[in-house]
Amino acid sequence: MSVLIETTLGDVVIDLFIKERMNTCRNFIKLCKIKYYNLCRFHTIETNYIAQTGDPTNTGRGGESIFGVLYGEQARYFEMELLPKLKHTRRGIVSMVGTAEGLLGSQFFITLDENLDYLDDKHCIFGQVTEGFETLQKLNEELCDENHKPYRDIRISHTIILHDPFEDPPRLPIPDRSPLPGLELVTQTNIIALDQALDEDEGKTDEQIKKEMEEKEMKAQAQILEMVGDLHYADEKPPDNVLFVCKLNPVTTDDDLEVIFSRFGPIKCCEVIRDRRTSASLQYAFIEFEKPEHCEAAFLKMDNVLIDDRRIHVDFSQSVAKNFQWKRQNHVQWGV
Repeated sequence: MSVLIETTLGDVVIDLFIKERMNTCRNFIKLCKIKYYNLCRFHTIETNYIAQTGDPTNTGRGGESIFGVLYGEQARYFEMELLPKLKHTRRGIVSMVGTAEGLLGSQFFITLDENLDYLDDKHCIFGQVTEGFETLQKLNEELCDENHKPYRDIRISHTIILHDPFEDPPRLPIPDRSPLPGLELVTQTNIIALDQALDEDEGKTDEQIKKEMEEKEMKAQAQILEMVGDLHYADEKPPDNVLFVCKLNPVTTDDDLEVIFSRFGPIKCCEVIRDRRTSASLQYAFIEFEKPEHCEAAFLKMDNVLIDDRRIHVDFSQSVAKNFQWKRQNHVQWGV
């Protein structure tokens, strides 16, 4: 007699000890049949010890037996079956969680290690895992907080009864379909989804981590510049076909620079930046080439070259605003 439990980490098949634990197995099968366990979290996982679930409140303090579902609060728990004696000797033993009074409800756990004999007689063994030990290994490797609560959201998604030897009691509320997750479950933000990384830096070199941190910082700065209006959009980049030229002689003109730099390729725009009131040269300029490769060739050849008795400095432009200013000017000049 078996039950297939589908979890968000993988599937587990549990063989039930019907002869040894008839009442406990009846409780478990009928709870599975009414989809009681669907969406229950593995709320407690202790490495090399147990993985516990079966509480719809996901607190570790809730849940009720099938008898409580049928007959009310007075039948919430039922008595533990202790004979014949069964022991927690193997990994994959499945036990109903016993209360201090020796009563059982809906919560159960699966052992993640061998020879856990201190669990004997406190909890009621009613089955064992026969398939899905790789899922148990994943459960055992989950990271948890100091209260053994997993950081990730691990749940039972479905339970499938492979064989039910017990008759259904009257008024057993068997649903037409599996329950859907509620709004609270869908919108919760205090736990990590399974597709999220616990450690985004895992497997990366120090150089890769440093580069990603710099990229994140640059992106954050760009978003600030976008908000204050200095950038049109956060992902905006400086043009790759514009040179910045500085340390110019005040007498050097736009035409002078255009003649000198045009030997590297066609120039779309060349402008020495001047004071708005006096029109005096501010001794730096922007030169826009038609192609980025012409811009690169000029950068490699013209840095520290002597023009009008001044050694100029050449670099790629980091100005985005200037590029848009040229576009507006070019639209007017070309009648666009």
